[in-house]
Amino acid sequence: MERRPEPRFDWFIPIDGDGEHIGTWRAERPPTFDYLRRVVETAEAEGYYSLLIPTRFANGLFGETAPLAETWTTVTALAAVTRRIRFLVAIRPGFISTGLFAQMAAALDQISGGRLDINVVPGGIQGDFERLGVTIDHDRRYEQGEEFIAALRALWAKPEPVVFEGSTVRLKGAVVSPGPVAGGPRFYVGGASPRALEFAAAGAEVYLAWIQPLDDIAKLLDRVRTAYRARGHRPVFGLRTHLVVRATERDAWAAAEELMSRVDERVVAQRQSAFAGTPMVGQQAQLRAELRERAPRLWNGISKVRVNLGTAIVGDPEQVTAELAAYWRLGIDEFILSGFPHVEECRRVASDVLPRLRAAIERERLA
Repeated sequence: MERRPEPRFDWFIPIDGDGEHIGTWRAERPPTFDYLRRVVETAEAEGYYSLLIPTRFANGLFGETAPLAETWTTVTALAAVTRRIRFLVAIRPGFISTGLFAQMAAALDQISGGRLDINVVPGGIQGDFERLGVTIDHDRRYEQGEEFIAALRALWAKPEPVVFEGSTVRLKGAVVSPGPVAGGPRFYVGGASPRALEFAAAGAEVYLAWIQPLDDIAKLLDRVRTAYRARGHRPVFGLRTHLVVRATERDAWAAAEELMSRVDERVVAQRQSAFAGTPMVGQQAQLRAELRERAPRLWNGISKVRVNLGTAIVGDPEQVTAELAAYWRLGIDEFILSGFPHVEECRRVASDVLPRLRAAIERERLA
């Protein structure tokens, strides 16, 4: 039996803002560069492997007109003030020409010393793309995403003119020189629809899932393995989840309630409007009301006010460790974690959960 790799633990960059309460009209901690730098430097000091920075066209946690840090500008600045931690940057194909983006990503990878990975996000909340004047149907976005990854790989392979004739991406002698460091960024892809799984298997090294009950994740990973096997590939699996950890289970649930205790109903209305009729399979799973009946440690209360992932593991350190270890047994080797507020919870998880989890995994790996 092939020995599994060492697990990786990542944190999150809250470009929507942060605070002890979420879903308020404005964040208690706006996403200024100084604050996001504190989050990133804390994660680097605590030994996390990487940081996920999402992509947004409007604020997805507070009022939609609340301050929002733009993804690429922000990560470029943060890479310049860090030395070790990696950055997993979410990108939506089609908003920057592929040839230009290939140059931008190669430059950032060079500047950071090879610390860039890319999360390609072709889907999105209904109406989100249209905010910036982009109109393309759901399935065609995946075709565009496949061509985006293939074209980037061609451009990064060697510093020579590239001709690429796709249905959505066309290059006529584009050049990237220098290319990325060493093998270049790894590609991460998520999504739960059949088309999303085809897309992941076609071009991504890492399949990234939002947390769901264990049985659902097990079925999803089996579907992913089948899709990758059909392409002759083997996926690495990542899991994205929030955590609410306190010394006791009772304190943890109290903290979850406090987090949502100042929700503004205008934010709730904005999220309900965004979710209505969404084609996103993963988003629909986050909104299910019966989640805790099937998975007592999981709480999807955050989904009331947050675009995309809205589920957390809630409990004391031993309970949260046991829950994460159960997902590792299913095949998850990279965990992208977060908690509110991100500075304090980054430290709490690093001290109270990760040592226990690493020890539990190591015991099972050696057994």
